[in-house]
Amino acid sequence: MTTVEVHDPRSDPEPTGWRRFQKKARLLPVWDYRLLGIEAWVARNPPVLAVARQGEEAVGAFVAMVCRTVRERAYAPPPDTPRRGLAPRWVEVYLPALSGHSACVFLPGVDDDRKRAAVLAFERAVVDRLGPGLLGVVYRAVDHDLGPVLSGRGRVTREIDPVAVLSDVGSAEAWERGLPDTLRERLGAGSLRVESAAARADLDGRELATLLNDHRARQDARAWREGQRSRVGGLHLDTRSRIAPSYLDALVRRPDVVTTTYRTAEGDLAAFSVLLDHEEGAALQHFAARPGSGLWVDACARAVRHTADRGRPLLTAGRTLLDRKAALGFGTRPLVSVAVPRPFLGRRGPSR
Repeated sequence: MTTVEVHDPRSDPEPTGWRRFQKKARLLPVWDYRLLGIEAWVARNPPVLAVARQGEEAVGAFVAMVCRTVRERAYAPPPDTPRRGLAPRWVEVYLPALSGHSACVFLPGVDDDRKRAAVLAFERAVVDRLGPGLLGVVYRAVDHDLGPVLSGRGRVTREIDPVAVLSDVGSAEAWERGLPDTLRERLGAGSLRVESAAARADLDGRELATLLNDHRARQDARAWREGQRSRVGGLHLDTRSRIAPSYLDALVRRPDVVTTTYRTAEGDLAAFSVLLDHEEGAALQHFAARPGSGLWVDACARAVRHTADRGRPLLTAGRTLLDRKAALGFGTRPLVSVAVPRPFLGRRGPSR
């Protein structure tokens, strides 16, 4: 029998065996329960963690944002506020800080039948938690091979923007030689002081968050001026919140997170990037810079060098600027979105 427990990381203790599951499922640092808690405290739509178990063993997990209408207050209600009721809510299975990676994961070797059982148990648990006001569940960005597990009668599936992936990096030198001359000329940071290391305890989360949120706002404004939907800070119907200083402060102190900073001679922060390092592959999670810095290519190059030097099999780099990333040698990995209206939640097995 498959059961699902829903945990609020702001108030509930870490799920039993969660760290063991993280390791076995090969999850990136954003799944750390403490980080999820920090993220939830300052979010308008706070994430919860749902763990699927078969017997005592955790076999799957979902990060799910409990979303409310935009007219409600900027921050979520406190953890002890009753959630059942008629107030409209919906749930998005989504990693708000890493949108190019699936927020629905399973242990290696779990077959599709057991995955379907876990999905339906998750949906029933969400219905029970949120009550009749629940409008439905959206699996916002999941790996393409999970599409058949999530699909079925009443479920709407569509492909969305893929995530950029650089596979089989080999050597950084070979990668750089393959770049067009116009891009190779943009490598380097000029007179800026560059520092790159894991577990950075010397950084100010407020300084990082200010630059990152400003960068996202500029990218979003430019996309709307050009008549496009931004994939940086302003997704269509974006339910995410601004990145909080406390979140970045905790993130960059981790030994599996590499932060690169670019500073002027006066010590002002001109740009920074955050790279999640993992044996299954690295992920370029954040990049932010002052207007006109021209440092994006250099930041990507440093991420590629780290990936190659550590022997990681691949590097992912988000879902935006895919044409520019293609020029750097990145391919893509497909993602899908699945919307499940309330009447179909947990009631009918997805089609085979």
